[in-house]
Amino acid sequence: SRQVYFTRQELNLLLSLYSHRVIGGEWKDYAIDQGKGLSAFSVFGDRGDRPIFTIFKFAGGTHRNGDFVVGSGGNTLKRGRALTEVMSVFDQPLKLVSN
Repeated sequence: SRQVYFTRQELNLLLSLYSHRVIGGEWKDYAIDQGKGLSAFSVFGDRGDRPIFTIFKFAGGTHRNGDFVVGSGGNTLKRGRALTEVMSVFDQPLKLVSN
């Protein structure tokens, strides 16, 4: 199990997206977590109990559908080989269906 980190460029992309959503009043807080073979960037809304969305980065080559995953409420929204690929899910307006 390798340690997985977001690169500086990836963090810049994540924090840029986060700041735009904070300005829009959608997101309120974030957290970065690490586990065996993964890192996670989670964003929270008004209710800080559970993240609204989490962007996972897995150790390279460990997932056949890509090393990046965007999830929400236990559901996978998008998988891809690059962070920019999975972040495209945020190009469209997203609504929280249930929490």
